[in-house]
Amino acid sequence: MATMFSEFQEKIKNYSNIGILSHIRPDGDCIGSQVALSLWLKKKGYEVRAFNDDDIPGNLQWMLDFFPVVKPGFHDFDSCDLFICLDGNSLPRFGVFEEWVKGKQLPVWMIDHHPDPQDHFHLSVSVEIASSTCELVYNLISVDDVTLFDEQIAKALYTGIITDTGSLQFESVTAETVEIVAHLLRIGQFTPNEIIEIIYSNKSIGQLNLLSKALETIRMYENNQIAVMCVTKEMLESTHTSPADTEGFVTYPLSIDGVKAAVLLKDFFDDGVRISLRSRSSIDVNIWARELQGGGHKKAAGAWHKGPLDEAINDVVKIGIKQL
Repeated sequence: MATMFSEFQEKIKNYSNIGILSHIRPDGDCIGSQVALSLWLKKKGYEVRAFNDDDIPGNLQWMLDFFPVVKPGFHDFDSCDLFICLDGNSLPRFGVFEEWVKGKQLPVWMIDHHPDPQDHFHLSVSVEIASSTCELVYNLISVDDVTLFDEQIAKALYTGIITDTGSLQFESVTAETVEIVAHLLRIGQFTPNEIIEIIYSNKSIGQLNLLSKALETIRMYENNQIAVMCVTKEMLESTHTSPADTEGFVTYPLSIDGVKAAVLLKDFFDDGVRISLRSRSSIDVNIWARELQGGGHKKAAGAWHKGPLDEAINDVVKIGIKQL
């Protein structure tokens, strides 16, 4: 791991204008690592721009006060001589950038913790056992100069680690992860509740109504080992909510006693049904997701189905049964 960080530190000296990309449908880890990396590189004298194709969820927009993340057009990439992709290991995860960079001889680097990275990156900091991409960015800065940490970098990295580990509950959390969190709290001089309340304690009545409707859809399969929950476009419309308001819903069916894996199907996109998969057993939902044009981690993954919803449920359950 140290070799990867050293190579990154040495080779980045060859560039001056850096584009930092986070994956579509952004979450706390990708935005936290993007903001922290951008702030660190800016401190070191680089020209930095941060891009994401999608809207940043409302509970993460406060980090944009630290460093702006903008929706790119093709012309926005023209001034960059290096691109760094965060929290994703496949170019399709980065929206319009994949189309823009095709055929161009420009360096594209990657920092990520997901399995099975694609090999089209010119330099990769890829560590599957890391709890989060923010943990990798923390280590990258630490190897360089610990005095460059400040309150804003600490809060951004803390947010990413907390959101990607279920508030330090997942098996990806190590003693080193907890030590990193403690260091970030000391550096940033903030308390956990300052971040936790922004991220999790800002629900609207519409979101709660949406959750209520979604909970009513839960169905159990294979002797209650697989739980399936759905959210539809009609539910969003009746509760005046948006797709972002379904964040975290999949944890509810996963918490049912005896459930080994849970599935959340989101049927409100024009291009099919989005699927979130979670496991708390030996079931590897990354393998499950890969049969559905998706991927992720052993315990958390995402996928896609062309629909309709009933057909998606049947196909998803059939694939999951093979792992039981």
